[in-house]
Parts: sequence; C-alpha cells; structure tokens
Amino acid sequence: MSSQIQFVKLLVLLNSAVPAALLAWDALRGQLGANPTNFAIRTTGMLSLIFLVLTLLVTPLVRLAGWNWFTPNRRVLGLYAFFYALAHFLIFFSLDRELSLSGTFSEMALRPYLAVGSLGLLVMVPLAVTSTNRMIQQLGTSRWKQLHRLTYVAALAGVVHYGMLVKADLRWPLAFAGILLVLLG
Repeated sequence: MSSQIQFVKLLVLLNSAVPAALLAWDALRGQLGANPTNFAIRTTGMLSLIFLVLTLLVTPLVRLAGWNWFTPNRRVLGLYAFFYALAHFLIFFSLDRELSLSGTFSEMALRPYLAVGSLGLLVMVPLAVTSTNRMIQQLGTSRWKQLHRLTYVAALAGVVHYGMLVKADLRWPLAFAGILLVLLG
C-alpha cells in the first residue's frame, strides 16, 4: 500500500504543477491575451482559491469516503495553494505595481479587497513554514493543528477578496463561499 500512496502523492504533486507550467508556457509564447498581467494575476488567484478548497476538502473525503490513503496529499495541496497565492501577489507587485512599495500600499488603501487578499497570504506564511514533519514535532501535534486552523481564515479571506473584486457577477465568489460554508460545517 505504501508504494500506491507514494504514487498518488507524486501524481497529485505533478498535476498540481500543470496549471503553473501552462501559464508559464502561454506567457513565453505571448498567449495571455490583451492584458497578460491581469490574466496571470487572476489565474493564479483563482488557482490559489481552488487549491485552498481542495486542501480543506481532504478531511471530509477521508471521513466520509474512508480514503485515509489520501491524507498525505493535504500538505501538497496546501503548499500549492500558498505557491499560487504567492505567485498571485508577486505578479501583482512586480508587473502591475512595478516593485513599488508605496504604489502597492497606496493601491491597497484605495482598494480594500487588496488588503483582504494580502491578509489571506500573510496567514498562509506560517502554514507553509510549519508544513514539515520536523515543525510538527517541534510545535507538537496539538499546537500544530491549532495553527493550521488558519487555513480556514486564509480561505475565507480569499473568498472575500474575490467577492469584493468581482462586484457585478458574483456567481463564482458565491459558489466558493457556499463550498467553504459546507466545509466549515
């Protein structure tokens, strides 16, 4: 069974990288549309939200379907959620704000959804840093689990960020909100 679990983990790891590879490939070929920066920002933001939801979905899958073998993939999915959120912010900061701290902070002051999204990213930093087995041992399982409840805060911040950004067609943000409410329940 161990080799099957490792295979599934490798499969999840590689498939989670596919969206980043496709985005990079399209960027290299100039295939990101009329506003490539905006396309890359929105794509990585959506991917981060999807991976946050997938991360939160692991526990119900394990409990309801008895898929205990899938539990090791929660870490991989969570790290990809962080990776895509970090890419989302870095593309915004480097390409949209041209590495300007003052420009970034003034934009955050004008657009509160940016502050909410940044909060979500900041909450994910300690989650990513403490995702190793060694950190679990150092923190102790109980404290580590308490800390990793911040995943819900990050997901909630992501959904609110997305909802505030969209303004007109709220179907997707509401769909994510509904899924998140079910997972929280």
